[in-house]
Formats: sequence, C-alpha cells, structure tokens
Amino acid sequence: MEIWYTEKLEIEKGRAVSYRVTKTLESLQTAFQKIDIFETQAFGRMFTLDGVTMVTNKDEHSYHEMIAHVPMMSHPNPESVLVIGGGDGGTVREVLKHPSVKEVVLCEIDKGVVDISYKYFPECADAMKDKKVIHYYDDGAKFARENQGRFDVILVDSSDPVGPAEVLFKEPFFRDMAGALKPTGIIATQAESFWYHGDVISSLFDFIPKIFPEYGYYYTTIPSYPSGIIGFTFLSNAIDPYKVNLDVSRVPKGLKYYSPEMHKSAFVLPEFAKAFIKRKG
Repeated sequence: MEIWYTEKLEIEKGRAVSYRVTKTLESLQTAFQKIDIFETQAFGRMFTLDGVTMVTNKDEHSYHEMIAHVPMMSHPNPESVLVIGGGDGGTVREVLKHPSVKEVVLCEIDKGVVDISYKYFPECADAMKDKKVIHYYDDGAKFARENQGRFDVILVDSSDPVGPAEVLFKEPFFRDMAGALKPTGIIATQAESFWYHGDVISSLFDFIPKIFPEYGYYYTTIPSYPSGIIGFTFLSNAIDPYKVNLDVSRVPKGLKYYSPEMHKSAFVLPEFAKAFIKRKG
C-alpha cells in the first residue's frame, strides 16, 4: 500500500502538494507544534511542522543559501548575526561560511526543532554546535526588542504566518528588528511566494517603507515548497539591495545555488509581482 503525505495548508484555495512516503521516521508534538520526519521517494528525508514542509535533503540548500548569502554578501563586514527561527541549523551553517563572523545568535522558540534536527538532519544541524553559536530558546520578537543596536545581519528563518510564526509578519516585530540593527545592518525575512501570497507580501510592504529607507524583495526556487518558489524581504537603514557591488572574492566555496549572478537576478520580478512591492520614488 502506497503512503502519501499531502501538505494541505492551501487546500481551501483548491491547491495542495503530495509526496510519496517510503517511511515515517518520527512524529511528535512539542509545546508549540507538531513535528513529523518522513523518508520520501523524491526528496529524501523531509521535516514538516504542523503539516507544512520545512526542510528536505534534496533542495534545502536553495533556501538556506539564498536567505543567508544575499544579505551576508551585501554587508561589507558582517560580524554579529541573529537568526530567528531556523532551528534546523541550515541558515546558521551558511552564515558560518563567512570568516568575518564572530558570533551567531540562534533564537528559536521551540527547542524540539533543534533536538530533532540534530537527530535527522546533521548536515544542517551540526553547524549549531560551533563555538561561535549562542543558543536562546525564546520568542524572537521579544529577543530583538531586548537587544537593540547589536547585530550586523538579522535573518528570520520562519515558517508561514500561522501559529508561533504569525507575530513575525507584523509591523511591531519589524520595528523591533530595525532597532536591533547596527547602522549599516541588513535584515532578510522569509516572505512567502508571489504566486500564492500576494496579499501577505503586499501587507508587509504596506508598513516596511515606513520603517526602512532601503528595501526590496528577492526569491529562490525550491520545488518542495508550494508554487516552487519562496521569497524574502531585504531591509536596511543604509544599504540599497539594488545597488550592491559584490566582492566575488568573498563568495564561499562549494555552494550549490548561490552565485553573484543568482544574487542579482533574484531581485528581478515578473511584472505582476512588482505590484506587491511598494518601491520608494
């Protein structure tokens, strides 16, 4: 008998995505969310939270490399980095590929995500054991509010805007993050798909221009996510994402997705998606 896992987050809108499961490795309920780990035919090992795909062996690099290296390469000298969410460790892994980094603060609300990632996704999670990484198990919005002026780069590696992650898509959180940046700091946040979530993106860019003088939206392709893409905000008080001069000598070796060419092209949006992003001027 075949077993299929179906991500149903979008099912009320008439769309879903299914994967053939060869084995269920673990299912558990934490204080915050339900975690399932599957072995799948097409994508290898898969991590889901509350029925939504977070990580697969096949394509996690496209997400983690782009959420991390676009802001890290845009900053002239990133030393202090905050990762909010990201308990699988993939974003931390990519950040640590930059030798300028002196500290990475991981603020993950659910320690269960970190623990299960160590068990099933060591290729991502083992980076969190690095001596530069400081762990906090706390609310990311609260942490940003209490650590003003501390970070060169803030990366919000969150799930969709439901449940524990809902606050991470609201204006007060973005204001707290703006305060947690150093003057030349950069923020990148998970910001949904322009194919499916134009309303979410538009709502973000209703308030983003009130907070950040420099901002943009870029995306990556990732076949295990609904619609096959996921986007990110790029936010800064000083660095225009559309005018960054990349130092190609700083690109980490051995990447699978990110490149200077991909960096620049990721900000080029289809015509319909441009309407979701309220550009200055």
